[in-house]
Amino acid sequence: MSQIRPSSPGVSARMSRQARRDTKPEVAVRKLLHAAGYRFRVNARVPDMPRRTIDIAFTRAKVAVMIDGCFWHGCPVHATQPKSNAEWWRGKLDRNMARDAETTDHLRAAGWAVLRFWEHQPPGQVAEVVAKAVERERTARRQLGQA
Repeated sequence: MSQIRPSSPGVSARMSRQARRDTKPEVAVRKLLHAAGYRFRVNARVPDMPRRTIDIAFTRAKVAVMIDGCFWHGCPVHATQPKSNAEWWRGKLDRNMARDAETTDHLRAAGWAVLRFWEHQPPGQVAEVVAKAVERERTARRQLGQA
């Protein structure tokens, strides 16, 4: 792809201010999980993948939770395609999605359960699915003598 840049310094500045962590959906899910007694790591590094993090990581159970933004990660329901500087945006968003898939594959190969959610999903439903997955993984690890 050619060296196309954001359409203006204003766009570039806005992009750099976008929250990369502690977004409202992430915080809402974390609060629910914490209130239910779950303890986890926030923005834990992905093993052997520099500059990649897990939004909510249950390290003993090996459950990785990612809460993806609809625009940045290509939600099939809510993603939009900017018209200004469209080629640059398409490349950027495609790279984001490819990086997501690579991270998921890497974690699964390392024995992690990976749960991906969209920012628009209700936090209560997300927390419920996460809690069930954590309990399932804890039980499986205990049965294998890995806990």
